[in-house]
Amino acid sequence: MNIAVIGGTGLIGSQVVRMLRADGHEATPLSPSTGVDLLTGDGLDAALEGADVVVNLANSPTFDDASLAFFRTTMDHLVAAAARQRVGHAVILSIVGADRVPDLAYYRAKVLQEDILKAGPVPYSIVRATQFFEFVDAVLSWTSDETTVRLPATPIQPMAAADVARAVAGVSEGGPLHGVRNVAGPEVFTLDELGRITLAARGDRRTVVTDPAAGMFAAVPGDAIVARDGAVLAPTTYREWLAR
Repeated sequence: MNIAVIGGTGLIGSQVVRMLRADGHEATPLSPSTGVDLLTGDGLDAALEGADVVVNLANSPTFDDASLAFFRTTMDHLVAAAARQRVGHAVILSIVGADRVPDLAYYRAKVLQEDILKAGPVPYSIVRATQFFEFVDAVLSWTSDETTVRLPATPIQPMAAADVARAVAGVSEGGPLHGVRNVAGPEVFTLDELGRITLAARGDRRTVVTDPAAGMFAAVPGDAIVARDGAVLAPTTYREWLAR
């Protein structure tokens, strides 16, 4: 198949392109550097001409209220261009539990992105993934100083970016789901527990302090971002990933 991958040079997109090519597909990475600007729509129609599938992995540069405008604009452009070019399948990557975290602007923006795709004329699939292992260090840095890292005891079920990419590639190779596939890591941790595991593996002597008000994930209620029954569980554990 001819598969266009928007955001095809990023963390997930570059791996998706590589996996699709290894599976024998013609996978084309699209980004502003290749002349395709999803925010303005420039180059989009030409890039989607002849595509069987379009995968949208473009992400907002911020996690605040501006992310709502980003996803509204980019999805409006994508859906319209995919319809004009008669693309048979559109795939996006979203977040497990996005609809259960209304207090976070970025999660509301991802729900908006999903809703625009669902309401459009193009057959679609939505892959919802849990948080990535690769982002744990960044999360720890948000609420840390020289001696402590403050984290809430929010339950999370993280997974490796490579496993996310394989899930996206697999859905892209199949027929439209007209719905959602949830994918998650094989283990559930509390975020403060994950912080302690990470610091120990890094030889970092800072102390993790459990703080229910610390950082973005403090706004997550209960186990909202833990996968429910029916999710596809990825094979890679966090400790395996840390040991690489």
